[in-house]
Amino acid sequence: MNYFFNPSARVEHLEHVAYYETQRNGLGARYLSAVDLAMARVCEAPQHFRIEFAPEIRRCRIAGFPYNILFREVGNEIEILVVAPHRRRPDYWLGRI
Repeated sequence: MNYFFNPSARVEHLEHVAYYETQRNGLGARYLSAVDLAMARVCEAPQHFRIEFAPEIRRCRIAGFPYNILFREVGNEIEILVVAPHRRRPDYWLGRI
């Protein structure tokens, strides 16, 4: 199974990469690697992740970083709706569905 980003989620994701890279050289690459590992797990078995919102929007935590990936299955692909910081208001992205 493959995945793709909602356009708004892609922008936020790239902002996270840039932020971490400004904090410490190579930290942005570590963040990218953590997202790739999380999405590999999601693509392998999306139904193993907890449903957070109807209709069947699931959550996966990014190991080592304070973010959750919220996603849904669209056909045979996974759509990343948001890479949400743990401390940000939880429902700010709901307009994307």
